[in-house]
Amino acid sequence: MSYVEAFVAAVPAANKEAYRRHVAEAAPLFKDFGATRMVEAWGDDVPDGKLTDFKGAVKAKPDEVVVFSWLEYPSKQVRDAAVQKIMTDPRMKEMGASMPFDGSRMIWGGFAVLSEAGQGGRAGYVDGTVLAVPEANKQAYRAFAAHHAELFRAHGASRVVDAWGDDVPDGKITDYKGAVKAEPGEKIVYGWVEWPSKEAREQGWQKVMADPRMHEAKAPFDGGRMIYGGFVPILDV
Repeated sequence: MSYVEAFVAAVPAANKEAYRRHVAEAAPLFKDFGATRMVEAWGDDVPDGKLTDFKGAVKAKPDEVVVFSWLEYPSKQVRDAAVQKIMTDPRMKEMGASMPFDGSRMIWGGFAVLSEAGQGGRAGYVDGTVLAVPEANKQAYRAFAAHHAELFRAHGASRVVDAWGDDVPDGKITDYKGAVKAEPGEKIVYGWVEWPSKEAREQGWQKVMADPRMHEAKAPFDGGRMIYGGFVPILDV
């Protein structure tokens, strides 16, 4: 896997099962288009932030839940070809006409994998993050991500991925740049940590925070604008 199509959406809590059916019906189509994995994760531990947060990123309403999801592709070329097929396939147009959420507030973009550790598999729980990194700090962020991936893996995570913004469009209502108040010269990073279970995640975080190596590397970005949260996968194919 070397390229990711990443999404964040707000879905009415009452539409959870309808949303799960919707994405389950879409999964075979994305496989036909070349995707190797599709993950849809339902908000479980999504905190409010002082400057930014996932709810604000998609202008979530009180009765809505944030969904963190992604498609994995073997290359950017396969992903770009898939986008063209998605735009013209009548099956996708039909599904798009009956979405159980407000697609106009969904944020999406294409990301090139910058750092990946672990084989993963079917995730039991996911920690998701979105942040803005100065473009000049790309290599410093790669080293930072690899350092922390090693810690998470040592304390129970099955896979850690950080992906660098490549095709991140401006939106009319919401977008990734607005989600983290990105400044000129900054790139968006979309990342996640896969855990075998929520329990493993909770125990792992306690160990990570107590590990002195966690505080060795200085973050090459403004952590105050990073958005993060915990999500339960409802589809992983």
